[in-house]
Amino acid sequence: MSVNKLATFEENRTRLFGLAYRLLGEATEADDVLQDAYLRWADSDSVDVPAAWLTKVVTNLCLTRLSSARARRERYVGPWLPEPVFTDDGRLGPLETVEQRDSVSVGLLLLLERLTPAERAAFVLREAFGYPHADIAEVLNVPEPRVRQLYRRAREHVRQSQRRFNADPQQCTEMVRRFLAAAADGDVAGLERMLAKDVVSWSDGGGEVSAARRPVMGADRVSRLLIGFASHPRATGAVIDIRMVNGAPAIVARREGTLIAVLHLEIEAGRVRAVHNVVSPTKLAFATAQQK
Repeated sequence: MSVNKLATFEENRTRLFGLAYRLLGEATEADDVLQDAYLRWADSDSVDVPAAWLTKVVTNLCLTRLSSARARRERYVGPWLPEPVFTDDGRLGPLETVEQRDSVSVGLLLLLERLTPAERAAFVLREAFGYPHADIAEVLNVPEPRVRQLYRRAREHVRQSQRRFNADPQQCTEMVRRFLAAAADGDVAGLERMLAKDVVSWSDGGGEVSAARRPVMGADRVSRLLIGFASHPRATGAVIDIRMVNGAPAIVARREGTLIAVLHLEIEAGRVRAVHNVVSPTKLAFATAQQK
């Protein structure tokens, strides 16, 4: 590959990774897609608009993977959650606005799982990257009216289901700090006061480590579950921190430099409405590597 081609790919890498991650919800898979795209770019002939060509290749590689991912996730052991990505290093691109942070939030990525691959692509390209319908039609190889239909269906589905979470990062960080302190102190009553009555906790252990295989519902049950997490033998000797993950502050636990848990809180009106706890070593591998 020529130096110019390599430089062009590197100039687009962050944007392409952010695109692939939003489409797949899996950072490791997004990295694999970029490797495949790189090889195709290396073998390509002259390209008039490299950024557009690379976007099309990455999007269609993701669409192929999404078709098989749905079947895999139906066989997944316990709840499936997106792979966490540390975002304080700009890995997913700029996250300065509420809309940009929403585009990589765990809540939105889970909603996108309910869309068809084509709907997801149309939504991500339009909402997260601002692509015109005509350009999306070129990427997806479909007529523009079809893109408008895909995007309209996706947007309606997301807006019907989505609540606005974690809008103020500073307030959210303070809430996470209080939450962490209550869990560490075994303060069940204190945790309950921070939880919505209908709070739901999801744990992704992937069948690799012990984790609840069904959602846990209700403030009392969730608070006791979280106290159990904090006192579990796996947490002994762990270093607990708060870091920006998927555009929001999250509770991060490490042992000997390896992540053992990343816990996201979805906060609305001063209450925790959902807890997403990733403890699968496979799911945490990418984020662990980010720290090295």
